[in-house]
Amino acid sequence: MAQDSTESTLVPAKIPFWHDPTKRAIISQVVVLGMVGMLGYYLFTNTLANLEKQNIATGFGFFSREASFEIGESPIPYSAADNYARALLVGVLNTLKVSFIGIILTVILGTFVGIARLSANWLVAKLAAIYIEVMQNIPVLLHLFFWYVVFYEVFPPPRQALKLFTGAYLCNRGLIFPVPEAHPAHGYMALAFVAGCVAVWLLWRWAKRRQEKTGQPFPVFLVSLTILLVLPLATWLLGGAPLKMNVPAFRGFNFQGGITLSPEFAALLLGLVLYTAAFVAEIVRAGIQAISRGQVEAAMSMGLKPAQVLRLVILPQALRVIIPPLTSQMLNVTKNSSLAVAIGFPDFVSVANTTINQTGQAIEGIALIMVVYLFFSLTTSAFMNWYNKRTALVER
Repeated sequence: MAQDSTESTLVPAKIPFWHDPTKRAIISQVVVLGMVGMLGYYLFTNTLANLEKQNIATGFGFFSREASFEIGESPIPYSAADNYARALLVGVLNTLKVSFIGIILTVILGTFVGIARLSANWLVAKLAAIYIEVMQNIPVLLHLFFWYVVFYEVFPPPRQALKLFTGAYLCNRGLIFPVPEAHPAHGYMALAFVAGCVAVWLLWRWAKRRQEKTGQPFPVFLVSLTILLVLPLATWLLGGAPLKMNVPAFRGFNFQGGITLSPEFAALLLGLVLYTAAFVAEIVRAGIQAISRGQVEAAMSMGLKPAQVLRLVILPQALRVIIPPLTSQMLNVTKNSSLAVAIGFPDFVSVANTTINQTGQAIEGIALIMVVYLFFSLTTSAFMNWYNKRTALVER
């Protein structure tokens, strides 16, 4: 009997669910989720009812309607007779163009200034410090206005355009320069360049494995440069070596032919790059200074030159510190490009605003803007997170 009573006392008593922390947490989350869902349903139905009262159309049926407005710059053929969907696509491509070029130039310039900030040369270091302080403390919108005014007020009109070299001119209508005329060989040259990039990547992996096994370095840079130059050149020769150029010429009130980089595009690109590069420079400086001085001294004791120490020892380790904050600045380039509407560049926000004004469907237009920039940001973050994992130290 004593044994049975002892065993019965060891059986835990059943806890009421309102005293169980796990069940209580699940119930509270379900309740909160239900309240949020009800609030969302109320806002959605109330919005639809108000729109119906005011006879405002809803949905995305306007995509197929004629846009009836021109777009100053378009990377694809576009006219006012095209529909709103194509107009919005032009805005997306313009935003992508500015963001992609801007991110590349920002990283290059920011890295250069960040390294210069730590230079042993007093003048170089001070000039880099002045650049960082000045650019960081001027709002990005003022950067855009400044460069926009420079193009329209400083440079002459097309009739008195500054001739840079044969066929290239600079005026208040932008930078105009010649380009090769369309030829089938150019498409094959692009494919050859892509194939060369794949070959360089495979070569880099092979050289890295070879050096890890044997300790012998391979001239990857020179061989890669040769591949990237020789493959397109050989394709160009096999395609008949087309040399005809589309040279701009002044006709009427403006230049015809060639390619024109508009003042709006140039002002937007310069403003974004110069502003964001100042922040990238500080990130690079902090990443380099995070590396122990002993690493530098050990590399120099092995006989490496300063440029080799920077390229082979400092920067590979500093990347682990640089990449996370650098991702934020790359996102800022894309998001700040929405300020292009202030200087008249037809990015996605500008085209979407015109669409909203003509169709009256503001909710759909704003939702599209949010979705597009969210997609750009998430894509950039995903790529940088993948690269960050590739460069992170692997603990054993």
